[in-house]
Amino acid sequence: MITLDAIQDARRSIAGHILPTPLVRSPTLSDFCSTPVSLKLEHHQATGSFKLRGASNAILKLTEAERARGVVAASTGNHGRALAHAARALGSHATICMSRLVPDNKVSEIRRLGADVRIVGDSQDEAQQEVERLVAKDGLVMVPPFDHPDIVAGQGTIGLDIVEAMPDVATVLVPLSGGGLAAGVAGAVKGMQPHARVIGITMERGAAMKASLDAGRPVQVKEFSSLADSLGGGIGLDNRLTFAMCRALLDDVVLLSESEIATGIRHAYEEEREILEGAGSVGIAALLARKIHAIRGPVALVLSGRNIDMELHRRVINGIGIHLGRRSDAKNEDFDRARS
Repeated sequence: MITLDAIQDARRSIAGHILPTPLVRSPTLSDFCSTPVSLKLEHHQATGSFKLRGASNAILKLTEAERARGVVAASTGNHGRALAHAARALGSHATICMSRLVPDNKVSEIRRLGADVRIVGDSQDEAQQEVERLVAKDGLVMVPPFDHPDIVAGQGTIGLDIVEAMPDVATVLVPLSGGGLAAGVAGAVKGMQPHARVIGITMERGAAMKASLDAGRPVQVKEFSSLADSLGGGIGLDNRLTFAMCRALLDDVVLLSESEIATGIRHAYEEEREILEGAGSVGIAALLARKIHAIRGPVALVLSGRNIDMELHRRVINGIGIHLGRRSDAKNEDFDRARS
C-alpha cells in the first residue's frame, strides 16, 4: 500500500510542476442526482490529463545520473505525453512505446514534445516488451504508467485536493484502467475520510482491472478500440501494487457501453462547457446511465483528460457513426451504437 504520508510528500515535490486544478459544482448533475456533484478538472493540466502528477513525481525522485540515462515507458497516450513533458522540463529525455491502437493525435503530441516514439504491436503488453528490451539494451530507466509507487503517490494528490476542498465528500468516481489513478485517489480519500466510497469507472470492452478483480489475480484481456482509449491495456501479470490496492480500497467497479461513454462526452460539452476524451467523461456517463446505485452525496468526479481527436469529438457531439483507432482495418469498425 502507498501511505498517506507518501502521497503528501508527492504533493510537496510536484508543487510548481503541475496546475492546482479546481473542484467545481455541476448544477446540472447536482439536479439530476438530487445531491451535490462536483467536478475535479484534471483535464486542465498542461498535458491535458492527470498523468502529469505521477510522471513529474517519478522523474523528480530519480537521481541526476538516472535522468541523464533517459526514461522509457509504455503508454496508451496520456502517460507518454506527461512523461515527455516532465522529462523535457527536468533535464531528461523520454522514449515512449505504444501500440497501434493509440490514436494519431496522441502520438503526434508526444513527438511534438521531443520524445522518441516506438509503435509496437496491437496491445500495451506488446509495447511493454519493447520497453523492457530498451532497458536491457540501452540502459534507459523505466517509468511505468501505473504500477509504480511514485506514480501512484503522484496521482493520489488528486484525492488530497478533493477531500480538502470537500471535507464531507461521500462518493468519489474515478476512471479505472491500470489502477494508478484509482489506487492513489482511493488511498488518499480513505486515508482522510475513511467512510467515503470510491468507485472505479471503466468501459465494457477490455476492462483489464475489472477482469482481474473478478478472477482474484491479474489476468490478460483482449484489447479493443474504444471511445475510452486511455482506459485500454493490461495491468501486467506481475502487477505488484495497483491490483492489491484496487482490490482493498475500491468499493465497486462500474462498466459502461460505448453509447453511454458518448453520452458522457456530449453532456460535458453541452452542459458543462468542457471538452473531454472518453476516459475523462466516464464519471459523468456513469451518473447519467444511473449505474451508481444508492448515491451518497456529496459526490466528486475526476475528469481525467481532454486529449480527444477533435474530429472524433465533433462526430460524437453530432451523433455521427464513430470510427475508432489508428488503423482502417477490420479490427476498427464503425461503432454506430455510439450515436445518440
